[in-house]
Amino acid sequence: MGNVVLLQLLRVGGEFLLTREAQARLGLAGLALLVAVTVGVRARRAGLAVGAAVVFTLLMAQA
Repeated sequence: MGNVVLLQLLRVGGEFLLTREAQARLGLAGLALLVAVTVGVRARRAGLAVGAAVVFTLLMAQA
C-alpha cells in the first residue's frame, strides 16, 4: 500500500514539474500539448498522445 502511494506522489510531482517547465519555456502552447498527451493517454488514443508528445519534444528541444 505504501509503495502505491509513493508512486502516485512521484507521478503527481513529476507532472507538476513538467507542467511548470513547459509553461515557462513554451507558454500556452506547451500546456496545450501536455493536456493533449494526457487526454490521449487516458482516452487510449495512441495517435493523439504520440503526436502531441513528438511535437512537445521538438518544441522543448528548440526552446
